[in-house]
Amino acid sequence: MKKDIHPKEYRHVVFQDTSSDFKILTKSTAATNETIKWEDGNEYPLIKIHVSSASHPFFTGEEKIMDIEGRVDKFKARAEAAKKAREAKQAKVSKAKPAKKAPVKTAEEITGTPKEATPEVE
Repeated sequence: MKKDIHPKEYRHVVFQDTSSDFKILTKSTAATNETIKWEDGNEYPLIKIHVSSASHPFFTGEEKIMDIEGRVDKFKARAEAAKKAREAKQAKVSKAKPAKKAPVKTAEEITGTPKEATPEVE
């Protein structure tokens, strides 16, 4: 086994879920400049996260829309624009005149023989 490949600077760190204000004190090597006063009165480094077990739909059992950077709004805008474009295209097609159908040829016209000359099968 290789020696000295794992970090040795484990320290107590508070992770805070910004969407649910859930906080947990654990050990980590993650670097941060922020600190927070914990329930025991001590100050610990603070790392802010967007999703944790307190806000993730898998753990909570409920669907939540977490719009961190406007992604949901952008998606809804694209979906609405696509719907309008589709409706406009359908309206344009329905207003266009239908193409004329070619007349149906009779057997006489196709074969070149008069109808009387063809024997009927019973």
